[in-house]
Amino acid sequence: MTTTTHPSALRRSAFLRRLWSDHRVWFATAAIVTTLTLFNPAQGAQSIGFTARALLETAPYLFLSIGLAAYAGATGADGLIARAFTGAPVMMILIAAAFGGLSPFCSCGVIPLIAALLAMGVPLSAVMAFWLASPVIDPSMFALTVGVLGFEFAVAKTLAAIGLGLFGGYVTLALTRSGAFADPLREGVGNGGCGASSVRNPKPPVWAFWRDAERRKKFARTASTTTLFLAKWLTLAFVLESLMIAFVPADLVARAVGGEGIGSILTATLVGVPAYLNGYAALPLVSGLVEQGMAPGAGLAFLVAGGVTSLPAAIAVWALAKRSVFFLYIAFALSGSLVSGLLFQAWVGL
Repeated sequence: MTTTTHPSALRRSAFLRRLWSDHRVWFATAAIVTTLTLFNPAQGAQSIGFTARALLETAPYLFLSIGLAAYAGATGADGLIARAFTGAPVMMILIAAAFGGLSPFCSCGVIPLIAALLAMGVPLSAVMAFWLASPVIDPSMFALTVGVLGFEFAVAKTLAAIGLGLFGGYVTLALTRSGAFADPLREGVGNGGCGASSVRNPKPPVWAFWRDAERRKKFARTASTTTLFLAKWLTLAFVLESLMIAFVPADLVARAVGGEGIGSILTATLVGVPAYLNGYAALPLVSGLVEQGMAPGAGLAFLVAGGVTSLPAAIAVWALAKRSVFFLYIAFALSGSLVSGLLFQAWVGL
């Protein structure tokens, strides 16, 4: 005797699967906040407030970058941008690393810009250079670092950011030229990579896109899709960041990364990746540890590793790119932070 499934049950099952697939990040965020609020109402309220404030502060970057990405797609200007980045990849990596190290984007504000670049078909190597360099330093962070740790430390951090971007960008370029990471993005995230359609099939842009109904629809569709995509991942990132700040005490981090010598630099690099602290909050912590005898190289390694792998930055990589790209990003963060710390320690010891 055979049994058949009723068509309505099949439709309901398909609907639930699609609902879970499209909104699992929102479900996970809601589950975390609900559980936290039930067992620790005070922290739940703090995490909600922290997330709301972080999203509000990030909103100008979001709206600007989303608008640019949607405009580029609707007008066809994404092809011009993509071709500009693919014309001279070696130079583009240099420019991307320098711009990343000197730009005013924080680790949160850079996410929508990176999403826009990837959607426009900018090669992974140039994006990787910008991705790695940008979260480490910005003009306001440079000024604060000078005030807390000194000019030499601030310059070292800036050079570490640019150097890390160059290292990651050129290694990624070599890997992509050998055939690796031909399709680096997750399904539904643009159509970037070296073989982007905007590069393969260039068309003249139509700047006044609003005169064409189809292009208006494309603008609205791109803006809506990008907004929802970034909003769900940023919300999850900020909720997790609030928990990291609340439940990873600064003194615990201090005990882990304290000490002198190469061992402390290695430990600071490894601890800096999971034990992220807000970049501004981490500066006085590192300053106090250096005054207590921690190697300056260890302090730099901790700040660089923590900045590159901050929750918003790391989750952006996870959300936009495939797992292989994510693990490559983490490998660059670890190795680049370690080398930066060792070189700075050697320089200080001269």
